[in-house]
Amino acid sequence: MSENEPQFEYSEFSGEFVDDDVTVILRIYRPAGTNLDWTLEVFDEEGNTTVWNDTFDTDREAFEEFLATVQRDGIRTFVEGPLQRLH
Repeated sequence: MSENEPQFEYSEFSGEFVDDDVTVILRIYRPAGTNLDWTLEVFDEEGNTTVWNDTFDTDREAFEEFLATVQRDGIRTFVEGPLQRLH
């Protein structure tokens, strides 16, 4: 990795998430060494990405939004193709 590539701080909430036999990778991150807001991104088994347009004040808020989306729309919403979501 070159020194020009951005460095990120990943939340402890990031990682693999499995529900209804579907596995996604949850990434909650922000630029390293900052107090900037957190970005929420989900990768499905095919490598498609879902990214929320809005950022979150805390990593917990981002994780709770992910859980609310799974509760409301189901985990399979992430395997139907890449999406952009509004917070």
